[in-house]
Amino acid sequence: MAKKVTGSTAAKSASSVLTSKNTGTNSKSAAASALSQTKAPNKSTSRKVATKASAVLRDGRTSAQSKTAAGSALAQTTSRKKGGR
Repeated sequence: MAKKVTGSTAAKSASSVLTSKNTGTNSKSAAASALSQTKAPNKSTSRKVATKASAVLRDGRTSAQSKTAAGSALAQTTSRKKGGR
């Protein structure tokens, strides 16, 4: 499987999200993760940030830019199979 990096459109959205004063912490966490993976194919989104990104995508109040950044961050999570706990 090819390693993923954040594209230029998602990086611009992430930058806008991070500089906005009206953006929530979940959106900013997801945007920071996406932006940090712009040219870093060996980095991946942590489970904690992936949970926040998922919440951003499910929230109807978030902007398109926040959702773009969150989607990029979520796409770069490592695949983990659920095991019996």
